[in-house]
Amino acid sequence: MATDVFLTIKEASEWATQHTCKTVTTSNISYLIQYGRIKKIDENGATQIALTDLMNYYKSYNKQRENSWKQQLGEDLNWTLSFDQYKEAETTKHVHRLHPYKGKFIPQLVEYFLDDHTDNFKTETYFKKGDIILDPFSGSGTTMVQSCELGMNAIGIDISVFNTLMGNSKVTKYDLANVQNEIKRISKDLKSFLENSHTVDFETELLQKLSEFNNKYFPAAEYKYNLRQGKIDEKKYGEEKEKEFLPIYNQLVKQYNIKLHQDKTDNFLDKWYLQHVREEIEFVFNKIKEIKDIDTKKIMSIILSRTIRSCRATTHADLATLIEPITAPYYCSKHGKICKPLFSILKWWNTYSKDTVKRLQEFDKLRTQTFQTCLTGDSRTIDIFAELKKENPEFAKLAEKQKVKGIFSSPPYVGLIDYHEQHAYAYDLFGFERKDELEIGPLFRGQGNEAKKSYIKGISDVLNNCKKYLANDYDVFLVANDKYNMYPTIAKNANMKIVNQFKRPVLNRTEKDKRAYSEIIFHLKNI
Repeated sequence: MATDVFLTIKEASEWATQHTCKTVTTSNISYLIQYGRIKKIDENGATQIALTDLMNYYKSYNKQRENSWKQQLGEDLNWTLSFDQYKEAETTKHVHRLHPYKGKFIPQLVEYFLDDHTDNFKTETYFKKGDIILDPFSGSGTTMVQSCELGMNAIGIDISVFNTLMGNSKVTKYDLANVQNEIKRISKDLKSFLENSHTVDFETELLQKLSEFNNKYFPAAEYKYNLRQGKIDEKKYGEEKEKEFLPIYNQLVKQYNIKLHQDKTDNFLDKWYLQHVREEIEFVFNKIKEIKDIDTKKIMSIILSRTIRSCRATTHADLATLIEPITAPYYCSKHGKICKPLFSILKWWNTYSKDTVKRLQEFDKLRTQTFQTCLTGDSRTIDIFAELKKENPEFAKLAEKQKVKGIFSSPPYVGLIDYHEQHAYAYDLFGFERKDELEIGPLFRGQGNEAKKSYIKGISDVLNNCKKYLANDYDVFLVANDKYNMYPTIAKNANMKIVNQFKRPVLNRTEKDKRAYSEIIFHLKNI
């Protein structure tokens, strides 16, 4: 180490940018230090990094990663479609991150197939400005948003009424002054509401005690680096310190008379939220009901939904997949310290309110004067033009005249996600009707033979129904991980032919799953 080269954070970001051929910011480097990926070296009060540590970390991001994945997944893996040159801020740009959603594709993938560029893999263009794009599994609305950016019209369909709300909220043109005024009103009222409780004082003191405890027993960079080096038994040490902090917590709960549990556990909101949090949710929801402008009311509902998702009584590591409700501080494997459940929604409400307005403003600069509408319905049976006429007669007239040029969609993967259940909190709060039984390929049906047969029939029925509304020279693109080889049968059932397949690596899936993984974009046309 004596002969090693040491870099400042700024110098490290410049080196990494040049090495990886993509932008690596000083914040990216700070993240690596904070989470123990590389070791922090203090030099006269200044943070430095050993170049060898940095080089070792980024080894996996050069050509070796591509070669390794191709060895595991096949040489036909199209690395161009990994979009690994984009940072997370770019793959979740503007309204794409208005609300979390499992299983959504990145906007760059949609743009790749919809726009007018060609390259070694995409040798022709399929769509042009003014075309109508259909997404019969609209999900979070990514296809609609990108269509709007590219000057195309788009129709989305989803069986989930919450997904429909989410998709339409992203493409709606708002009176942003009205949105901001309503945010100010509700935020002010929420702060006044909290003045009548001890929650804020309790949480302030709890945070102070936690900070003192974590600084002593979990010094951020040092602790996480030692973990990665195997010098600490994380499970044993974490459990010890969790038990050590518990009496401090219990004393504060008693001191401030904090009620942790609700009186009942009948639904999701009863089970997964602490009493004080539940009261704040109901308070804000009632304030949203007072809003007169329908569009503003909908986007405020999305902000609230995003807020309460982050305020569930669970660990940070289990936020995406809930295990058991928690009511006390716990050792957090994600952050490498003792963390706590949330006792108020105020912080996240303020954060997401500001973030939403910012993202809507950004999208306003990019959107085009085109039509985008998401319909609630079953894509196997819905009369698309009839339902569209109810929502937007002008758009329906255009659609009936020129027909839909094609489909870009990501159907559900068999036995992977329960789409209604992932937003159970929103269904409970807003009183939306759930139609879980109409989902195609849900997790609760598994991946057995019957589930596969049902899936094949479901996707086939969707394509056969949608064909009624397509132009004769249509192009259909379906994003799927077809490990059971079902899509040749699906194409045959829909009287379509698969004319091309694009196999792409899927990077950065989840914190818990770093395995090599791919999906296929099937290009289908009329026989």
